[in-house]
Order: sequence, then structure tokens, then C-alpha cells
Amino acid sequence: MKRAELRIIPSGDRDLVMTRDFAAPRQLVYDAHTKPELVRQWLGGLPGWTMPVCDMDVRVGGTYRWVWHQESDGTTMGMGGVYREVKAPERIVTTEKFDEAWYPGESLNTLVLTEQGGRTTLTQTMRYESAAAREAVIKSGMEQGVTASYDRLDDVLAATSGAGR
Repeated sequence: MKRAELRIIPSGDRDLVMTRDFAAPRQLVYDAHTKPELVRQWLGGLPGWTMPVCDMDVRVGGTYRWVWHQESDGTTMGMGGVYREVKAPERIVTTEKFDEAWYPGESLNTLVLTEQGGRTTLTQTMRYESAAAREAVIKSGMEQGVTASYDRLDDVLAATSGAGR
């Protein structure tokens, strides 16, 4: 089956807006963003990488910490942040900062899930500290990584719900 397209659109001076549809109910997509056992399956599933740390305290003021480890050369990549808003199953607002930042500062990420007819539209707005930070993200090739992660999320949702794509 053909996968849904990831759309990434710059907005204003500092924002990126990502949108993707999933053939799954909103609660399931929300669970895939808030339950470590599901997050590991789609966000940690890069070939040759493991996700040894996937700590999530999903509540306002709670924190999350994710660390990936590349088996072949021992490279690690870590990031984390704070949950600023949690409204199940429709909205999560978090901060995001990488251990070894490849863009300046942190971002403020707003995830909104809307459901219609058993399908869920995910809209993630990422606000960066500056236009330069946003441009660094755009030039990083992040679109390919997000697309691959969301393709894996499609598979996790299908396996969890039994729904087709």
C-alpha cells in the first residue's frame, strides 16, 4: 500500500509545521507517542541502532529522555525535554534539546491529533529559537528521518490495531 505523504511547511520566521495522516484512531496514535514500549518500536527502529533509554513521564512538568546507540561504532545520540501541556488524546506540547545540539537552543513542539472517519491527522509545529536554527534543521535532512520514522509508526499502528494502510 502507498504510504501517506509527510508535508513540512515553514511558517513565519521560526516555525516548521509537519503533517501526516495515519489509518488509525487518534487514541492509538496518541498511545504511540506516550507509551515507551510503542515509541521504541517506531522512533528507535533505525537499522543498526538501538534505543536503550526511552524514559517518559507524560504529565505537565514531567520530562522525557531518549538515547539512541549505534551498534557498529558506539555512537550515541541523546535528547530530552519537558512536557508543557498534555491533553489526551489530542495535544502534547514539549520542549526539545539535543545533547550535542546540531541547531542552536531548544525547540517548542506542539503535537495535535485530529480524527475523522477512523483516520488521524498528526500536525506537529516546531518553534525554534531563531530563523537560523530553523534553517539548520531544514538543511539537516530531517525530512528523510521523520519520513522513515512515520513509515515505521504506520507499521506499528497497523500491527497494534489490525488496521490496513
